[in-house]
Amino acid sequence: MCAKPIQSQSKNEMYRLVREERLDEFNALKAEGKVPDLRDHDFRGQDLRQLDATGIDFSGCYFRQADLRGLDLTTCSLEGASIHNARVSGVYFPAALSPQEISMSLVHGTRMRYRLETL
Repeated sequence: MCAKPIQSQSKNEMYRLVREERLDEFNALKAEGKVPDLRDHDFRGQDLRQLDATGIDFSGCYFRQADLRGLDLTTCSLEGASIHNARVSGVYFPAALSPQEISMSLVHGTRMRYRLETL
């Protein structure tokens, strides 16, 4: 995990499409089988509502003030991601993320951690 998120100057084509909010193009490339590497990237302030997030590894990403409304993130990895002040109405988070982790990240900007339940 990077200490600082990768920003818009990244040479990652799929990331640039998201940053430029060309989500139809991103989704088309993903549907063709291109695997996006979006770990440790900066999505602050982005409108991601139309993103096909299925199976994407968002570990270490920053989503401060991003619009995530309605996204299904159940198949995504969000380990170490931060969603400070993001719009999350209707977001379906991975079951392994506790409501407390999500709330702490939303309110205070902490990085989310998965916790395995002890038996």
